[in-house]
Formats: sequence, structure tokens, C-alpha cells
Amino acid sequence: MPAQTNEEAHDVVIVGAGHGGAQCAIALRQQGFAGSIAMIGREPELPYERPPLSKEYFAREKSFERLYIRPAAFWADKAVEMLLGVAVTAVAPAAKRLTLSDGRSVGYGTLVWATGGEPRRLTCSGATLAGVHAVRTRADCDQLMGEIDGGARNIVVIGGGYIGLEAAAVLTKLGCRVTLLEALSRVLARVAGPELSAFYEKEHRDHGVDLRTGVAVDCLIGTGRVDGVKLADGSVLPADAVIVGIGIVPAVEPLLAAGAAGGNGVDVDDHCRTSLPDIYAIGDCAAFENDHADGMRMRVESVQNANDQATCVARAITGDAQPYAALPWFWSNQYDLKLQTAGLSVGHDRTVLRGDPATRSFAVAYLKSGRLIAIDAVNSVKDYVQGRKLIEMRAQLSANALADSSVPLKHHTPA
Repeated sequence: MPAQTNEEAHDVVIVGAGHGGAQCAIALRQQGFAGSIAMIGREPELPYERPPLSKEYFAREKSFERLYIRPAAFWADKAVEMLLGVAVTAVAPAAKRLTLSDGRSVGYGTLVWATGGEPRRLTCSGATLAGVHAVRTRADCDQLMGEIDGGARNIVVIGGGYIGLEAAAVLTKLGCRVTLLEALSRVLARVAGPELSAFYEKEHRDHGVDLRTGVAVDCLIGTGRVDGVKLADGSVLPADAVIVGIGIVPAVEPLLAAGAAGGNGVDVDDHCRTSLPDIYAIGDCAAFENDHADGMRMRVESVQNANDQATCVARAITGDAQPYAALPWFWSNQYDLKLQTAGLSVGHDRTVLRGDPATRSFAVAYLKSGRLIAIDAVNSVKDYVQGRKLIEMRAQLSANALADSSVPLKHHTPA
């Protein structure tokens, strides 16, 4: 039960109003939890879907109202109190109390930390100039969209991960001149094999993106507002606006300051419990020993992970504790390409290409000691669905047989 004080208090307080936080509140009510629930969010918005920000919303294909995870009436009907536009600045585990950025104090019985992360910022000179953007929140996108409406056309995207690539695809569609810079030798280098990287590099270049790999940024230049990006070789790219997509920093400082174990995120066990009593953590900010990466402690940044961990926590709170063991999956939409990924390719020792990338429908399978551990499927739903089942089976497969895309994956017999 919440601490017995005169402060505001709730049986469950969820910090973070993104996918994980929303799903935790939903799942608690679905599991029959009748206690009081409050959700604290830094943004003024009700919980909304994040992936469309760099896709349909940015491209003006979806209005913001269509991104709400649930309408306002739902949260009122389910008696979920929303404390929005505020952040948690301190956690007092012994007193079971939170301090908010507006000075309020909120007590909790059980705390669920679902804060995700903040965009990683550039550290070079000029990083704080106007016109330098992240793509993490509605406000980020609205500001950038306003600048494009105002005439910004030369856009430099720093970072060749999914956020940067998705933003480049939409900007190109909007008629902008896009230069994408990746410091490593290929895009998606941390999450995909070279076959997929080469495919997306070609796609973006074919669509007019000036995509450069192995490029280091020296600084951003401008007076008050960015107007150029200076590279390490001394050359300068004109820039009406800059998008920085170089990852996130887990938003866990108050928990770590309160004594929670962690570093790159907050450490949790297989039920998403932190080292502090009655405090759980889920989603992008939670580091756990992943069964699908041979027990490596890691964070998984995906909607699937946030939602499934939220359900895991709701079950634990309502007395139906089950360990978290969901298979990770992801997706990315760029141009008319739909990428679907199942599993984690970390530690793979072989990749197998299924199909011809030139057809724009193919898959890359990732093996580790002969076991299928992940698959990337581009415009290939059958390979994704069937490959996912084989990954869940921890199937040992023949690389030579896998390479024959004329044979459906469902016909492969695990060794």
C-alpha cells in the first residue's frame, strides 16, 4: 500500500506515458486490478504511438489524433489518473515517495519505471543551435515540420540507424535535398548484416539521398541558427536544418541516484524487478539478461518489448507472476519497403541471403553455430512469419538449404 502521509498517493504509479506505461495500466485493469493507478508523463500529451512520428505523422499521412493509444475517455473510464507535463526528479525508496519537477510529492505502493530515453545529443560545437532536431516526440516533429513548411530544403541527417533512414525517406518524399551521414562504414551496422546495409544504402541513393558512410562531423556552424555542417575533412555541407539520430540515453538518473543497480539503463530480473523494493522497470530503459542473446544483459528498444514487459509486470503485481521470455521483433517502413525483423542477430557467425535484393523482396537469415537466431525480411512476410517460428524453436538449419528461397522456410526440418 502507499506510504501513509498527507501527500497524494496511489497503489501503482507508472512513470512514463509511452507504449510501456500505457500498456501496463491497460494490462493491470485487464487483470482485474482494482487499486488506484496514476501515470506520470513528461510530455503534455496522452499516451501516443511513437513509431509513426518518423513515418506517417512526419509525412502528413496521419493526424496526431490517430496516434493516441487510447482516447481520453478510456483513461477516465479505467480510473487512470494522468499527471502530464511533469518529470520525476527524485525517488525515495524507503519512504515510497516521488518528487516531481513542479515540486509536488507523490507516494506509491508499487512503482513502474517506463521512461524510455532521451535522444543522444551531439557534443561538438554548434550542437545547440536552432534548427538542430531530434525525432523523438510530437514537439520535435512539429517544430521540424514547421521549418520545412517555412522553406527549409537542405536537410542533413546525422546517423544511419532506423530513425535517420526513415526520416530521410520521408524528407525526400517531401521534396527536400537530403544528405545522410553515418560515421561507421555502413548504415545499420549495429543491428544488421552487410547485405541489408548495402540494400538500404542503394535504395536511398536511388531515391536521391546523398548518403555518405565513414564520415565524421567536426562541428555545426551558424549564427544563432544552423546553416552548415562541417565535416572532419574540412568540407561544409549547407544545412537549413539538421536531424540527429544517434541513439538514446536511458532516462534512469533518479532511479540510479536512489541506489538501483544499473549503468546503461536500470538492471531488472526476469520479472522486470529492479534491485529496489517494489520498483519495476520496463521498455527501452530496462536492461535484462536476454534469453534470445545467450543471457547477455542488454536493453531492447522496441514497442514489442515495452508492451510485453508491461504485461509481465501487470501479471506480477496481480499475483500471476511469469518470467519474461518474449522473442523480440521490430519493423521499419521506408519508401514502399516494409522491413520485419524477428530475433536478435547479436553474436551471429554467418548470414544467409534468401532471394535477390534487386527484386526488392528478400530475407537475410542469421545463424549462430548453425542455429537460426534472427531474420530480416524485406517485403517478404512469409519468410518473416515462418522464420520467426523457427527462431522460437531454436532450430538448427543447413545454411545451404536456407539459401534456396524457392523452398518455403516452413518446409525446413530442424536438425
